[in-house]
Amino acid sequence: MLYKQFIESYRANPREGNLLFIVLAGFLGIYFMPAGTERFDNAVLEAVRLTNWYAKEHVILCLLPAFLIAGALSAYISQGGVMRYLGPSAPKPLAFSVASVSGVLLAVCSCTVLPLFGGIYKRGAGLGAAIAFLYSGPAINIMAVVVTAKVLGAEIGIARAIGAILFALVIGTLMHLIYRKEETERSQKNTRGFEASADEKPIGVIAVFFALMVGILVFANWAQADSSAWIAIYEWKWQITAFLSAALVAVLSILWQWPVLPLLVLTGIIALSTILIPGVPELPFALGIAGLMIIASSREQDKDWADQSWDFAKQIIPLLLAGVFVAGFALGRPGHEGIIPSAWVAASVGDNSLLSTVIASVLGALMYFSTLTEVPIVDALMGAGMGKGPALALLLAGPALSLPNMLVIRTILGTEKTLVYCLLVVVMATISGFIYGNFW
Repeated sequence: MLYKQFIESYRANPREGNLLFIVLAGFLGIYFMPAGTERFDNAVLEAVRLTNWYAKEHVILCLLPAFLIAGALSAYISQGGVMRYLGPSAPKPLAFSVASVSGVLLAVCSCTVLPLFGGIYKRGAGLGAAIAFLYSGPAINIMAVVVTAKVLGAEIGIARAIGAILFALVIGTLMHLIYRKEETERSQKNTRGFEASADEKPIGVIAVFFALMVGILVFANWAQADSSAWIAIYEWKWQITAFLSAALVAVLSILWQWPVLPLLVLTGIIALSTILIPGVPELPFALGIAGLMIIASSREQDKDWADQSWDFAKQIIPLLLAGVFVAGFALGRPGHEGIIPSAWVAASVGDNSLLSTVIASVLGALMYFSTLTEVPIVDALMGAGMGKGPALALLLAGPALSLPNMLVIRTILGTEKTLVYCLLVVVMATISGFIYGNFW
């Protein structure tokens, strides 16, 4: 009787019923939380430490310039141009090639690529091409492939490069085929009534503008690697970034017609912060980005750049930080344990069986890897007995996916497409790893 009354009450007001369930679940979770146990307390601490590290190392240098580029994509790149090369009706070999090459040149992590992916998809890029871009940015990372070959061996480095390139093309194609009807309707909707803007800037000016911003993003995040060439660039990365930033200011002043005085004041503030607080390059970097957005927001013709960049930031940053916290709680940082013991992980991927490869793919999809960190992690796991098949599966799934990455993709594509994309990555990583581990 009581059960029937409860069901009737829920059907009469399902919103309040759902709220009651959420409140009860939250209370029970907190009530039975194993606080005070060593593993739980350490997992919470690891979550805090990983989130703190992510905020220090990635938000300012990776995400902020990515938001600027994504906002500029939405504000300055014509929808017609995007539709021509990346749209649902564009020739698929051309669209996927452009998307994959663009992603490779960025060499970013699974989170930094998100605002850029959102920017091109918002401007009308086809789902298949946008997915190819989304996967290729973090996965087909030339630097990471070179480091993989040096640390883990040429064989697995070559396998990773071939697998990642094929993944970008195959997953993009499959997503296009699965949602081809919806993409056709979206293409017609996007092109209907589109007209080029009368004050649209010349393509050469826009190309230089974006090339400088992408260069700043790439060199500001240039990582150390076991290569004399990479190390030489790493030692000069801030000088190169400063030069590219000065060139960007010149382009904005001369070609974008921005007022000189605000740009000179901003340059002076950046130079002063560098002199007064040396050794903290994130400060002038953040000041430069903030100053550009303030100037852009004060100009009617550039206000949309600031607005679009802010829209991406407020949508993505909270989800990324929440996702990083959960990933840190579950799996910890490299070399540190979360709530899941690392011994369990090593034991579960200790051979080249299908089950071990599936587990490695799923773990790789959930973990967060910044650029190049997946290599020493896999190296340590292989030293603990991890099979080479699961190792390749983790290398193919890990850099392109992560829990925070999934949360943001869902806000752009929706739940269904996000699940299909993640499933395709995991399945293909599993197949590739299993074949490599057993037949290569």
